[in-house]
Amino acid sequence: MKFVQFPLVALVCSSAFAADAPKLLADYLPPDTPIKGEIVVVVPPPELDKYIAKVEETARSSKANADWFREHAKTGKPGVPLPYDERLGLTKEEYDEYLKFWGKREFKPVEAVAIQLKSDKEGRWNINMTGGAQSVSTLRYDVKDDTFRSPNGPLKRIEDVNADANSTLGAWSGQEWKYEEQTGLGTTKENIAIGKTGDKKYGLVVYRLQEVSSQGTRLLDRGLVVRFPLGEAGIIKQKPAPTAAPAKPAPAPAKPAAKPKKK
Repeated sequence: MKFVQFPLVALVCSSAFAADAPKLLADYLPPDTPIKGEIVVVVPPPELDKYIAKVEETARSSKANADWFREHAKTGKPGVPLPYDERLGLTKEEYDEYLKFWGKREFKPVEAVAIQLKSDKEGRWNINMTGGAQSVSTLRYDVKDDTFRSPNGPLKRIEDVNADANSTLGAWSGQEWKYEEQTGLGTTKENIAIGKTGDKKYGLVVYRLQEVSSQGTRLLDRGLVVRFPLGEAGIIKQKPAPTAAPAKPAPAPAKPAAKPKKK
């Protein structure tokens, strides 16, 4: 998979405002350093489909089941399979099989992107990304009050992420910020989190923007997950300029033609 490098002007401008990067970002992304990343989606194995279909069929079978399912869903953690209950419509054996297949989900790369942590002249920081992840680049981190600022407003620090192995993205930990506003027109939510996988091989940036009308209609739900190798493995190495081929030596001067001998 090819990744897109930042234009040279972006690299030059970022170094012009070099400052000490906040540790909670620099722990994952070295400042002013192009990093190779990729937008990924989590793909569950097709074997899960039959179990999901059974649960959905049970939930739709009666209003009582639908009401119970709605309440039971509140007891679970986001992105983690619901706790077992026979009212899910699965036997305990089927539920255990479901968990086994859930454990086989995989990250699928969708698009290669370049990432760079850089500061502006006012000392704010942003995680600049290319391609389909450019929406993350609009957020600015302010060290003074530990907030990200987006066109919607400030994203305030919330509880740190400490996801277990059964979460959608697997085991990972990090920091998260959230913006939420309710008006007469509806609700807007915006989240960004940065962290690393449980095996400490990859960094993650998780972003989501949601808008729901006052009637409950989903107007917008845009989310993405960007994964990148941590440490030296993630740094984009700039290719050296090709060296010019050595000049060929000048040909030796031609010898003068021999004069004919006189008879």
